[in-house]
Amino acid sequence: MTQGIQLTGKCMCGAVRITGIASEPKVAACHCDMCRRWTSGPYFEVTCKNVTFEGEDSITKIRSSDWAERGFCKKCGSNLFYHIIDSNEFQIAAGILDDQSDLHLSLQVFVDRKPTFYTLADKTETMTAAEVYAAYAPPPGQN
Repeated sequence: MTQGIQLTGKCMCGAVRITGIASEPKVAACHCDMCRRWTSGPYFEVTCKNVTFEGEDSITKIRSSDWAERGFCKKCGSNLFYHIIDSNEFQIAAGILDDQSDLHLSLQVFVDRKPTFYTLADKTETMTAAEVYAAYAPPPGQN
């Protein structure tokens, strides 16, 4: 049995439903160029394992790097997840979760890529792009 918090969510039109297990109710914000193009702002996510989908035929996946893909609903366009392929870890879009009441912002990544026109007020752990790549990206040629 997997310990953690069960989270459920759905896209805007309801064609896709997601269930996953988060170890803690922590939200991370990514300020990288791809996430900001994808969401028009930071990508707020909750990291989950044991993720299952209903309406999987309505999900479009785009490989956005050597190690990850992004998923969205092909019917309504809702951003659904960022998926780290090798670890099968899903970073579920926080905005699609049914109950967000216990979530809190705990981490910001790619802080060195954040534009100057916004600042998040919460005090969080931060990671630069170099720190993120060192921690999560496979060495070149090993993906």
